[in-house]
Amino acid sequence: MQEKLQHLPYYKWLIFSVMSIGVFMATMTASVVNVALPPITIALHTDIPTAQWVVTAYLLAITSMLPLVGRLGDVWGRRFVYGFGFIGFTTGSLLCGIADSIGMLIGFRIVQAVGAATLMANGMAIVTENFPASERGRVLGLTGTIVALGSLSGPGVGGILVEMFGWHAIFYINIPIGLLGYAGVRLILPFDQNLQQEKIDYLGAGLFTASMVSLLLALSYGTKWGWLSINTLACLGLAVVLFVLFIRQETRIDYPMLELSIFKIWEFSTGNLAGMLSFMAMFSNTLLLPYFLHDVLAFTPAKTGLIMSAFPLVMAITAPLSGSLSDKVGPGILTTTGLGILAMGLVLAAKLQLGAGLWLIMLSQALMGLGNGLFQSPNNNSVMSCVQPRQLGVAGGINALARNFGMVCGTAIAVSILEYRRAVALSGVSQPTEVQQLAAFMDGYQAALLVGAAFAVSGAVVSFHRSGKNKK
Repeated sequence: MQEKLQHLPYYKWLIFSVMSIGVFMATMTASVVNVALPPITIALHTDIPTAQWVVTAYLLAITSMLPLVGRLGDVWGRRFVYGFGFIGFTTGSLLCGIADSIGMLIGFRIVQAVGAATLMANGMAIVTENFPASERGRVLGLTGTIVALGSLSGPGVGGILVEMFGWHAIFYINIPIGLLGYAGVRLILPFDQNLQQEKIDYLGAGLFTASMVSLLLALSYGTKWGWLSINTLACLGLAVVLFVLFIRQETRIDYPMLELSIFKIWEFSTGNLAGMLSFMAMFSNTLLLPYFLHDVLAFTPAKTGLIMSAFPLVMAITAPLSGSLSDKVGPGILTTTGLGILAMGLVLAAKLQLGAGLWLIMLSQALMGLGNGLFQSPNNNSVMSCVQPRQLGVAGGINALARNFGMVCGTAIAVSILEYRRAVALSGVSQPTEVQQLAAFMDGYQAALLVGAAFAVSGAVVSFHRSGKNKK
């Protein structure tokens, strides 16, 4: 079947369609679950902190597994591993749908996350491998559009499914999509050629996974536990020890899970650093904006959703255009300009007052979407095009890791700044009035977004200096 299809002039776009199914499914699921958390909490007789682990466990598992599953794609073959990703994700979705306790649901979410990580790490590598360098910016830009559409449709689709069929439906919806994706892998994706006859460094993978889990637990719960508490310091200390052992392991074996030499490629390192900073900047807004709109401005959920849709909508339009343009002018100008515009949007959002008009709020979100759309496609193109073909899986895993790590760090830092500034503003006030509480929130909200803008500016500086050095 593949041999017949390979002679078609649009065969590479069939490959792209298979990859798109995985990307859309993974991104939609990441955003759809939040809508279902309240009914899940009630139905499974649990509390909010425990139910939050439905999201947290998924994020932890994805982030810690990305380099390993990317490496598996390089060694075992991306067609095989990508197909396994669909199987794992679909199976995990089915198990999540039939879960009848919160513990089962959290455990099955980890199964689902392993499949999602496999799709995330290898999807970009498959596209990079099958498209010529002159078209990679365009196709990675279209990938950015699919990511935005998945994120955009998640809350709306989730709300309809939960309201009409119950919370189980948000997991069952993945089953036909996953089966379609797996069929595409079997019928369309080319067989892997010249696979590397190398061993998998499972010890290194275990050390890295444990290190990431410890670090992300500290970042996620540092505000709740206290940044100087025993729990937080223990997690941070364990993360450092395990990471040092991981680095030592990688330098002593013939076939490491992560070739550290890949970070000597200047464009690869700066691209991932800029990507991480961009997501740290974005998620200061993503986390806090709903609270500002709901608690401060008293907007309805529908109005809040409309405002928040401006970001992914503008990004969906901008990303493919930016990707195509990067094939002609290179990534430097676009990525630097994009992060500069993202910083402007965050500053505008930070300056919003209680009586801010709807158009001004949506303008701030549209600016962020424009900046992010200009940045992401050329940045991904730059990162994936500067490594050797045999490193594409690992490169895709690290790229996705930088993205997820930026989300966690940005969220943790934004919450910490918000809570600290609120505590300072209300210190000495035993019974704060509603006006005082709103003022304290606004003080923390504005500070968090300005720090997010500083992350975007830092990323712009990194992007500006990405060129001018050897790529390899």
